[in-house]
Amino acid sequence: MTAYQFKLATTPEEIAAYFALRHSIFVEEQQLFQDSDVDEIDRTAYPIIAIHPQENHSIVGVVRIYETKPGFWYGGRLGTHRDYRKGWQIGKGLIYKAVTTANTWGCEQFLATVQLQNVRFFQRLHWESLEEMTICDRPHHLMQADLNYYPPHTEARPVLPFMPQLLVSQVAS
Repeated sequence: MTAYQFKLATTPEEIAAYFALRHSIFVEEQQLFQDSDVDEIDRTAYPIIAIHPQENHSIVGVVRIYETKPGFWYGGRLGTHRDYRKGWQIGKGLIYKAVTTANTWGCEQFLATVQLQNVRFFQRLHWESLEEMTICDRPHHLMQADLNYYPPHTEARPVLPFMPQLLVSQVAS
């Protein structure tokens, strides 16, 4: 069994690969967005990646977390490279890393909008559905993590911004 690494993307190479995988999943594969899935939230979001240590440290999963007001966190753009989706191991690890990281940084509530086909998976990971909604013409659920199952750890909160300047200019235009 492969032991994936889950960490904040901090180097320019990691961040570029993070955005490339997001584009592959949400623009090319799922066609949720036409040209780019980069948005204003990326200015203040922390990118988290899953790394495959045995395949040249390839980035095989992504998620972002962001705080909308003190203690109020969201996760989003959770995705796994199509060649690594068996067994949910990467998604589970990314969710755990996202929520425990936010919990370390003072999270009081952690929410995510989850595509309908993934709701049961999140429920098994101690999330509850708060409401049904439609995003990008597809059914989603607004879900909340039970923070008791995602204990804080000791990771220091890095200074933003992480987003490469090129992408900042794309969001600004």
